[in-house]
Amino acid sequence: MSTVGRQRLSADERRAAVLETACRVFSQGSYRGTTMAGIAREAGVSEPILYRHFPSKRDLYLACVDEAWRDVRMKWERVLAREKDCNAWLPSMGRSFTRLGEAKVVLSNLWVQALSEASEDPEIRLYLRRHLREVHDFVADVVRRVQAEGHIAQEKDPDAEAWIFIAVGLLGGVGRRIGGVLGDEEYARVIAARRASLRS
Repeated sequence: MSTVGRQRLSADERRAAVLETACRVFSQGSYRGTTMAGIAREAGVSEPILYRHFPSKRDLYLACVDEAWRDVRMKWERVLAREKDCNAWLPSMGRSFTRLGEAKVVLSNLWVQALSEASEDPEIRLYLRRHLREVHDFVADVVRRVQAEGHIAQEKDPDAEAWIFIAVGLLGGVGRRIGGVLGDEEYARVIAARRASLRS
């Protein structure tokens, strides 16, 4: 159990700590199977405190997707700043996008859950549409920059390639969620095939 409830935290610190716990719980479980009571218990806070920060499970869940995207985007921006060879950008971004971290909060896992809810919840559907467009635009910009340096064939459509990049990340999320369909070796072959096709 988290020690969030036992520490003297500011309201912002408490919100951040609860959000971190919720992201982990959602990512390891499911949207429908996760309850506010369970998150409060795991975070070591009362339900009234949890609802003070997040009025509904949907609000908390979407905040988790935002947080996971913020984390991935920061990692991607560090890759772009650190890697001098832009040919390494997309592979490095892909690894940080699909790899399980210590807390096992993976953006693509949350996307898979959100997709299953989108058909029944118009707010989640609208949110996901805007959110995926933001991720797409970031990736498409990187594709254009790599293409300008000659590492991606000029006839490739950066917008289409950005959607394919996201789709491969989702494929990894699906494989993790249902298990047994897509092993690590097979997934690695999918990624290798995509990289080869970008250059041809």
